[in-house]
Amino acid sequence: MNRFWILILSCTIAISAGCKKRSSADEAETQEPSTNKQSLIEMSLSAQQHVGLQVQPASSIHMQEYLKATGTVQPIDSRVASIRPLARGRIVEVSAKVGDRVEKGQTLAIFDNIEAGDLISQEQSAKAELERMKAQLIPAQRQAERSRHLAEIGAVAAKDYESSKAEQDGINANIHSQQAVIDGLHQRLRRLGVSDTASGDRFITTLRAPFTGIVTKAQASSGDIIDESREVFAIADITRVWVQAEVYEKDLGRIRVGQDASIKLDTYPNEAFAGKVTYISDALDPQTRTARVRCEVANQQLKLKTDMYANLELPTTFSKQAIAVPDSALQQVEGRNVVFIRHSNTQFEKREVEKGVTVGGQTEIISGLKAGEPVVSQGAFHLKSILAGGELGED
Repeated sequence: MNRFWILILSCTIAISAGCKKRSSADEAETQEPSTNKQSLIEMSLSAQQHVGLQVQPASSIHMQEYLKATGTVQPIDSRVASIRPLARGRIVEVSAKVGDRVEKGQTLAIFDNIEAGDLISQEQSAKAELERMKAQLIPAQRQAERSRHLAEIGAVAAKDYESSKAEQDGINANIHSQQAVIDGLHQRLRRLGVSDTASGDRFITTLRAPFTGIVTKAQASSGDIIDESREVFAIADITRVWVQAEVYEKDLGRIRVGQDASIKLDTYPNEAFAGKVTYISDALDPQTRTARVRCEVANQQLKLKTDMYANLELPTTFSKQAIAVPDSALQQVEGRNVVFIRHSNTQFEKREVEKGVTVGGQTEIISGLKAGEPVVSQGAFHLKSILAGGELGED
């Protein structure tokens, strides 16, 4: 009988102890994080090293969207001069060639001005006629003075003096008129650029640079016959230039005249040139559906050469502060966007997120992620492969 009660007591104690252990285990289980164990992926350290897995904290950054376009460096229209002769002539000497840097007033070419020769002949004839008139004036003045004296003493009629005086005044009027003709011819010669040293049968005219710049065209050789319809030189002042690009129709609403622009060239990979949008075309190219956009850029050191290729970066109207991760951190699992969060050295959690815009390789995360959480930035594809039960894939 005693043995029976001892056995019952022993069973009671064992059952009580088992219940306590079960209760403790249940309590411990309720205190663990609420992470879904099905979202956890294991990857050994050696495997992580093999695939180059990298982790970085999700960060809150200022996201500024840029519109990128490719263009070329062009001279500004208002800073380009077309040099043409003002009269017909024959080139005697050419002093400038394409690519030369010239100063304001520098001689570009000298030519024998054929038209000026005709004008100089007319001027010389007009001067000779002027001298003849001046010679006529001297006796006319004497005769008028004599007639005046005789009329005063009554030796001749007053009308004789008046006739002599009229003849003198007529010669004076002709002299003034002839001088005006000579002045007009002289002004025409000066406009044609005839030098004061023109003599003989060669009437030299000099073509000069109107401002400091670069010779972009030189279309004359010694002996060429030229006239006012022919462009002999073109000079561009490229201390300020245009960078001209074509922007697609869908992007035009994101830029505006007056906004800043950043210009980069492969020639100067570590340098950016500041510009400003000065023109957006009002007409689209019907074939490419693009509009021409021009940015004006300072070029005092003349680093930008005409027709160089350039890359434009235009800040758009999109600008905000947001939590963002690298594009490579985002993966698609069952049609949903996910990232992988590191829980320990070898354990990662799959986290569903809602993404926003992507700018410069960074993607905005609208929900599902907090700033500072350790996100897999490289190698997320391999974790996705493990999650799917496959072998390690290639990024």
